[in-house]
Amino acid sequence: MDPEKKPGAPEASRSAAKQPTKIRIFEDNEATGETAAAYDFWRAGSGRQQVPGIIKCFGARPDFLRQVVEFSNTVHFSEGHLTRRHKEMIASYVSYLNRCPY
Repeated sequence: MDPEKKPGAPEASRSAAKQPTKIRIFEDNEATGETAAAYDFWRAGSGRQQVPGIIKCFGARPDFLRQVVEFSNTVHFSEGHLTRRHKEMIASYVSYLNRCPY
């Protein structure tokens, strides 16, 4: 049996794990034009300098990136039934459970 193949796994899922991402990631130093402006928009709202990967995955669509940032700020970071602190704690715990580095 091929050690790369998992028993019972469809052929597509076995090969999918080896494929690099198809999403073009624009690093901070590569971003120009509207993408750079969208990254600056995120920086201005977050107070952080390094743009995280979850934001960079939208770099090819800076118009959509701005909408995602605005929506995220409204949903995640506005006061409501839960404080921002509690929302951040929940998000951190869910990321931990999902083994997600964000």
